[in-house]
Amino acid sequence: MTADRPAATRAFWDGLTGEEGEFARQAEYGRAMWAAEPNWGDWSIPESELRILPADLAGLDTVELGCGTAYFSGWLARAGARPVGVDASARQLALAAALQAEYGTDFPLLHADAERVPLRDATFDLALSEYGASSWCDPERWVPEAARLLRPGGLLVFLTASPFLTLCTPAEGRAGDRLLRPYFGLREVETPAFGTTEFQLPYGQWVRVLREAGLVLERLAELRAPREASTPWPFVDAEWAHRWPSECVWVARKEPVDHPIGSVFMGTP
Repeated sequence: MTADRPAATRAFWDGLTGEEGEFARQAEYGRAMWAAEPNWGDWSIPESELRILPADLAGLDTVELGCGTAYFSGWLARAGARPVGVDASARQLALAAALQAEYGTDFPLLHADAERVPLRDATFDLALSEYGASSWCDPERWVPEAARLLRPGGLLVFLTASPFLTLCTPAEGRAGDRLLRPYFGLREVETPAFGTTEFQLPYGQWVRVLREAGLVLERLAELRAPREASTPWPFVDAEWAHRWPSECVWVARKEPVDHPIGSVFMGTP
C-alpha cells in the first residue's frame, strides 16, 4: 500500500485541478454534472429509473463523503435536502464552491478526510458516496464513520466499481473476459500510474463491514450499461458492461436502537 495513502490521494485529486488546462476540464465536467438530472455512475443511469434515493428528499440532512465538485449534493439541494459536502482535496472544494455560486446554491463544504469527519454523531438522515470515500478510503474506517454520522434509521448509499470489473481489469488496457487477480483477499488495488490506492472488497466482506458498523443491507443494485452507451474512461466499454456489471450501488440502513437484528435483501434493478 502507498506509504501515506491519504496524502497520495489528496495529491492526485489536487493535481487534477492544479494546472489551468486540467482545472478547465474539471470545471467543464463539474458544470455538466451540476446541470444534469440525478444519475448514477459511468453510464449515467437516471435516478428516475433506478429509484435508489428516498422518494421525498425535502428537509433531509445529508452528507456526501468524498464530494469532489459536489454535483450530487447540488442535486440533493435542488430537491430540498440540506446537504454537507466533505472532501480531502482543497482544490476540488474550491471548484465546488465556484459551481455553487454559478448555480445559485449554497451549502457547507468541509475540508476533511472521510475516515475522520469532524461532525457530531447522529446528525444526518442520508450519507452518500459516489466514487468518493467508497473508492478511495478504507472501508473498515469510512463505513463505520458514515454509520456514526447517521441517525438511527438513516440510509447509507454508495456507488463503487463492481468486484467483477476489478477482477477483470489489467494494469493497462480495458477489462476483458478473464479473471486476472484472486477474489479472496481482494482489498487494496494499486494504481501505479497515479501513485494511489483504491479499495475493493468481495461481496461477502462488504456485507460484513456493513453489519459490523450497525448497518443492514437493503439493496444491491448492479448497474447495466445500455448497449449504445459511451464512457470517457479507457478501462471498460459498454459492450463489456452490458454483459457484466461494472458498478454497484449499495443501500444500507442504520439499525434503530431497539431493533438490533435486521434482514438482508440483495437484488438487481
